[in-house]
Amino acid sequence: QVQLVESGGGSVQAGGSLRLSCAASGYRYSNYHMGWFRQAPGKEREAVAVIDRDGTTRYADSVKGRFTISRDNAKNTLYLQMNSLKPEDTAMYYCAAALWYGARWSSPHSFSYWGQGTQVTVSS
Repeated sequence: QVQLVESGGGSVQAGGSLRLSCAASGYRYSNYHMGWFRQAPGKEREAVAVIDRDGTTRYADSVKGRFTISRDNAKNTLYLQMNSLKPEDTAMYYCAAALWYGARWSSPHSFSYWGQGTQVTVSS
């Protein structure tokens, strides 16, 4: 069955860095677009960054220049390098897979498969 397993979350101080990983299995990873989303308590789930199957990337304005999404198709793994972290980056981070999203790359409804999430906490 399809599995997406996130890792790499933790607690850091503002200005610090973390690297999230998402190991995928149970489907043809290279055929899917992949994305990172986050959800803070009391807030809606929001897109952080996505990477198309061809490697094209898109970012939320709030993380541009600080976060980098990448994928390794040989390892079926998705990454999110997060630098210059801010307290407002605190959230549960989820990876997700979509067969197609077009212009709706930032909509959670475009994604079919989801991981269980990894917590990121940034203190000031």
